[in-house]
Amino acid sequence: DLGRIHSPCTQAQPKTSQEFLPDQARKMYAKMKKTALLLTVSAMSLQIAEAMPGENSDVAPFFGFMGAAIALVFSCMGAAYGTAKSGVGVASMGVMRPELVMKSIVPVVMAGVLGIYGLVIAVIISTGIPDTGYCMFGGYAHLASGLSCGLAGLAAGMAIGIVGDAGVRANAQQPKLYVGMILILIFAEALALYGLIVGIILTVKASSGCAAAASG
Repeated sequence: DLGRIHSPCTQAQPKTSQEFLPDQARKMYAKMKKTALLLTVSAMSLQIAEAMPGENSDVAPFFGFMGAAIALVFSCMGAAYGTAKSGVGVASMGVMRPELVMKSIVPVVMAGVLGIYGLVIAVIISTGIPDTGYCMFGGYAHLASGLSCGLAGLAAGMAIGIVGDAGVRANAQQPKLYVGMILILIFAEALALYGLIVGIILTVKASSGCAAAASG
């Protein structure tokens, strides 16, 4: 029966390991980059720790200013993502239900507040770094303050953007979901508020620690 004869060209050939080589190479390259970055950061930390002559060091302001930059940059990244993601949902929903646009603008406003949190911490850190007598304790505390506020703002912005995008679209079809969407957004915004609170506590701790080191 000629109908049962299959040409070798038409049969599905199993994929060989060579076809997966580009993906595997990219994954291995990404892992190698992460490992190299971690090793570089660890080596720099060890060199800085060994080079410290005492409590006060010329390296300390680097950590302090990095904390201020990290707080502002990552918080603005979260605010930008949340604004863009939820703004796309509002624009798509507004084509069919333009009367709900102002009611659905809440996620955009809540995402924009995240940048203010980072700005507050950045200003507090930058004004708390003196010209002289800045100790490593204060530099590490300011770096931790910036990381806590910045990364918390980034996580909150991602949550607000995803929830806002899906929430405004669902609210256009079912108005009863509006209260639930607002509650989810409030709890997502609280994540950034936690980082702000911890960041303020760490900045106060940095000032007291440097003052104690100078008096001691």
